[in-house]
Amino acid sequence: MKKIEAVIKPHKLDDVRDALMEVGVSGMTIMEARGFGRQKGHAELYKGAEYVIEFIPKLKLEIVVPDDMVDRVVETLARSARTGKIGDGKIFVTPVEKAVRIRTGELNEDAV
Repeated sequence: MKKIEAVIKPHKLDDVRDALMEVGVSGMTIMEARGFGRQKGHAELYKGAEYVIEFIPKLKLEIVVPDDMVDRVVETLARSARTGKIGDGKIFVTPVEKAVRIRTGELNEDAV
């Protein structure tokens, strides 16, 4: 199993969720996040005053999938989250040693 973490623009969530459901992803965890990369923040005007936004609002998705689904899920994430503009996000894939469904005690892929 692998955990796929993706940091995406908030307005792309519906597109990403729909695309992932089409390829068989049955669940994910979504968290609000703030950060910066090459983008380095930006300035905004509010009531005539300029404010520097140093940490850009993003969403972080966590998805655990069997090894044979990883490439398909990563490709789907990248395609559905892409706008072609700076700040589209990142995808990280890491191994998962064990998963347990708390309610039933099921393990690993059965728990996902």
